[in-house]
Amino acid sequence: MNEVKEALRNIEQNYKLFLQQQFTFIGALQRTRENAHDSIRPVASVGQVQSYMDHHCNNSTDRRILNMFLNICNDLSKLCHKLETVHSGNNVTNGILERCKLLLSHSNDLSTIRAKYPHDVVNHLSCDEAKNHYGGVVSLIPIVLDCMKEWVTHTEKLPRHVLYNTSGGSAISEKRARQDAPARAAISQTPPSVHPEAQTSTSNKDGVQAQGSMHVRKKNLNDTENHSGKLKGPWKPPGRHA
Repeated sequence: MNEVKEALRNIEQNYKLFLQQQFTFIGALQRTRENAHDSIRPVASVGQVQSYMDHHCNNSTDRRILNMFLNICNDLSKLCHKLETVHSGNNVTNGILERCKLLLSHSNDLSTIRAKYPHDVVNHLSCDEAKNHYGGVVSLIPIVLDCMKEWVTHTEKLPRHVLYNTSGGSAISEKRARQDAPARAAISQTPPSVHPEAQTSTSNKDGVQAQGSMHVRKKNLNDTENHSGKLKGPWKPPGRHA
C-alpha cells in the first residue's frame, strides 16, 4: 500500500507541473487541430490527443506538452493495474477501478465529463472552450486522481487480511491458512495411534502384573497366618497337658 501511495504522489507532482502549463496545452491542441482540419469537433478522447501529437504536431513545445499529458495518462493506467494486484476487490473498490480504466481508455468519449470544485481547470477556459472543445480533456486527470484517492481511502478501512501481502501471497491463501489452523491444532492434540499388537501386548502385560500383585498379596497373607501359628500354638485347657 505504501508503494501505491508513493506512485500516486509522484503522479500528482507531475500533474501539478502540467497544470501550471494548461494554457500551453490548450494552445498545442488548437494548433494541432487546425493542422488536422479538425477544429469543429471537441477533443473527446486520449486517442485523439495521441493522433494530434503523432501526425499533426510541428514544433517541439507542442510535442512536449502533449507528450506530458499522455505520459500522465499512461502512468495512471499502469497504477490502475497495480491496484488490482494489491487488493482482491469488493464492490466499491472494483467499481472505482472500472471507472478509472474506462476514463483512461483511448477510445472513451470525454466530452461530457467535467471536473468539479475544488478543481478549477474548467474555469480557466473560456465558455466556448469549456463547453465545445476542451472541457472534457482537461477534466480527465483530476477526476481520475480523485477516484484513485477514493480507492485508497476505502481500501485502508478494510481488514488487513483482505490485502495481498507484499511477498506475493494472496488474501485467499492467508484466509485459508487461518481456516486450517484449528484443524492443525486438533491433529497436534490427538494422541498417537497405537498398533493393535502393541495394544494387546500392553493389555497382557497389565494382566500379568495384576495377577502377580494378587499372588504376592495372597502369599503375604499365608505367610502371616503361618507365622502367627508358629508363635502361638493351639489353645489347651489348663491342667490337661500331655
